[in-house]
Amino acid sequence: MKKILLSMMTLVGLTMSVMATNPVVTAMPSLTIAPDAHAAGMGDIGAATNPDLNSQHWNPSKYAFMQSKGGLTVNYTPWLRSLVGDIDLAYIAGYYNMGDMAGTISGSFRYFSMGEVSLIDDGESILGTARPNEWALDVAYSRKLHEYLSMAVALRFMYSDMNNGSNTTTDGVSIENYPAWTFAADLSLYYRQPIATPMGESYFALGFNLSNLGGKMTYDEGETQHFVPANMRLGVSYELPFDDYNRLMISAEANKMLVPTSQSKFAVDANGEPLKDAQQRKEWYDEVSSPNGWWMSFCDAPGYYNDQTDKHISPAMEELQEIQWAIGLEYSYNRQFFGRIGYSHENYYKGNRRYLTLGAGFKLSIFSLDFAYCLATAPTNPLNGTMRFTLGFDLAGIKDLVNNKK
Repeated sequence: MKKILLSMMTLVGLTMSVMATNPVVTAMPSLTIAPDAHAAGMGDIGAATNPDLNSQHWNPSKYAFMQSKGGLTVNYTPWLRSLVGDIDLAYIAGYYNMGDMAGTISGSFRYFSMGEVSLIDDGESILGTARPNEWALDVAYSRKLHEYLSMAVALRFMYSDMNNGSNTTTDGVSIENYPAWTFAADLSLYYRQPIATPMGESYFALGFNLSNLGGKMTYDEGETQHFVPANMRLGVSYELPFDDYNRLMISAEANKMLVPTSQSKFAVDANGEPLKDAQQRKEWYDEVSSPNGWWMSFCDAPGYYNDQTDKHISPAMEELQEIQWAIGLEYSYNRQFFGRIGYSHENYYKGNRRYLTLGAGFKLSIFSLDFAYCLATAPTNPLNGTMRFTLGFDLAGIKDLVNNKK
């Protein structure tokens, strides 16, 4: 029975450059895509920024600081439009604040459609086509632990279908590929403290989120095990007022995948010798559990030779290179009109995803509208030209408006 080499697993991976050293391949890479225009306009930053309707993806702890009782947001991203024309990400999120003592319930639904892709066997022969898709449904609970501190936990169900929902046969060749699913959890913290200044009240915030801590996924009934994109995000922000109407927020964030590489220095035999055979390394990698993989991701880099500088990169330096960082600015006028700019950076040898983002937003009492645009600063980056759109609704504001009209 032949196995297929699915275009879909690498399709989203096209956001990583071919020069990546020791790349990390996961199931459901779409979970790492920024779903909303607000955060995308600031360089894909959201762990410590001001609470908003799309906090579910970045840091659900922020919902505990939302002033309104409830809200709903709808997001749309036409993905990788510089390469293909039929990949889309849709994301819906919402929350309901039950009060400071009761906490806040929030949830989201993410759907990623990959259009039509080719199914290819080991000999690179096309066996057929499929319309893969991935989706995730989650719910979170957050509450304040202190006047300035909140915490949240989230539970997520993830489903990935690469072959139209079944194990099929094309031209007499069996395509061993089944839908995969698993559960995962998030754990997050958010600290936001007001600071008095001569120009008005400013805010200092810290955010931390461990996301997608879940079991592995398999598309061939257990023969090959894929990690899901577990992730650690740490951010800081400071919002400073200039007067009663003008405010500026500056944010910075560091992000690291909690997934080990298949080239891990821990892939050794019983005698402690590195496994050189590709099949042996695959078998070793499949047996690594998710919890072991999370811890291993901090210290498993084997190091590599940098042909640009003619130097050997140590394992410790390679681990630091795996951290993706970003900075962002948001200017607001009267908390109604917003302008945003950001920059995201990834090491040349770890994917080289470097891009500048621009964004704008408009907010009224009952709805908000945001837009973001990506400008790649690295050559041949398929993220160039990516746009995102967000429409948000203040459900409590809508309810008050309806009641006032009665």
